[in-house]
Amino acid sequence: MSLLISGATVIDGNAERPIEGQSIWIEAGRIKAIGRHDQMAVPSSIKVLDARGKYVIPGLMDANVHLMGDVRIEQLVRYEGRYEELILESAQVALKSGLTSVFDTWGPRMALMAVRDNISSGKTVGSRIFCAGNIIGLDGPISPDFLPKVVGLVSNSLVERINSLYAENVGPDLTWMVPQQVAEEVRAYLRTGIDFIKYASNEHRGGEPNAFLLFSPLVQSHIVEEAHRAGTTAQAHATSVEGIRVAIEAGSDILQHCNLSGPVPIPEETLELLAKRKTGAVLFPLTERRLEIFKKVDVMTRRFWSTADINCRALIGSGVPLLLGTDQSLLASDIGSDPSMKNNPIAVNEDNLFELGQGHFHWLTAMEEKGCPPMRILKAATRNIAVAYGKDQDLGSLEQGKIADMLILSGNPLQAAKNYRAIQTIIKDGQIVDTEALPINPILTKPTAPASDTASSYGRFAPSRYPFCCGSM
Repeated sequence: MSLLISGATVIDGNAERPIEGQSIWIEAGRIKAIGRHDQMAVPSSIKVLDARGKYVIPGLMDANVHLMGDVRIEQLVRYEGRYEELILESAQVALKSGLTSVFDTWGPRMALMAVRDNISSGKTVGSRIFCAGNIIGLDGPISPDFLPKVVGLVSNSLVERINSLYAENVGPDLTWMVPQQVAEEVRAYLRTGIDFIKYASNEHRGGEPNAFLLFSPLVQSHIVEEAHRAGTTAQAHATSVEGIRVAIEAGSDILQHCNLSGPVPIPEETLELLAKRKTGAVLFPLTERRLEIFKKVDVMTRRFWSTADINCRALIGSGVPLLLGTDQSLLASDIGSDPSMKNNPIAVNEDNLFELGQGHFHWLTAMEEKGCPPMRILKAATRNIAVAYGKDQDLGSLEQGKIADMLILSGNPLQAAKNYRAIQTIIKDGQIVDTEALPINPILTKPTAPASDTASSYGRFAPSRYPFCCGSM
């Protein structure tokens, strides 16, 4: 497809200032030229989009999503055998909200890769997917690492069936192995076709009073070396100051949720090391409104997120490459009624960082509130992510020869973060996205059906027929 976007103000992700009166010529899915329309020898038959008074930016990216992220036991069982459908729906919701590329950092590898390949080949439409599969060293969803309360309540056959889709050969067994054995397993996992690796520097057991290291510094360095040897990147799940430091020293390219260090702020020397190594720092910032909500929940939540806010501001003030990341997932509409989600940050509605299609907008607002310079915010959502993942030859900025992923906005995002929502046109791979048609097959986004007569007559005199098991004692 040939397309000319004419007369726009271009914010290309490289220059420090917008460039007015620019046109972008797109051919065969890539940017052929950027400049003034009267200086381009474009064919007269080319389709022209009049973008005068509009702003063109690179397609937004999210460095940390989970396209199959609602892993409550009822969801895992209800949609068993349909995970690809859920992942595709999520990828289409992501694209509809301006995310032209997403990096899935934990999920069922085979289903993710299948959807990734179908989108990449043009068989279907959706946000461009890069995926890691499992977090190396962690178990699947039905385990102490993710759903500890479910362990022992379901059959072993279900546990093995679900967990094996996630953990495969890089689950918790690796924590018993010597460095060379771990390296061999990681090498085999890389051969399956994943795009990058993510490993656990810290455990993944939120709410516990400890935050132990899952792998030794030596093992972590072996994991990173295997990724680099395979020509890809390595990132770490880190949730303590020691987990962060060890992951940096091991050579990790990216630290996920880098501002989450429990109740202890990141030391100055670690911030300096981050900046020196140019390690990509994915932040989970909260808006002021959401931070106030969390301060009223419980002592641990208050301390955890207050420290996260301190870290976020410190990282903004450093020279560390900042990356937009959210843990966004497509959440079922009934998640708030699940007693296991009581006080869970994922289920809190206001400015929810974890809600797919909305989380990245809340991220941009939160960073604006914390005083991050507007151009630095834009680069954190585009170019910095592409650089950190080694995809900047094709993605992350508007340049001649790069893939034509871009958004046309009616407002200047450098004047106010709310203008990132003012999307008029989404272009991916040089094609205008029909956002009205997405998602094509709504499942989780499908409107809730009216209650049947039988359901309506059930429990007429109490909000729950089982108040005690639902935690209302």
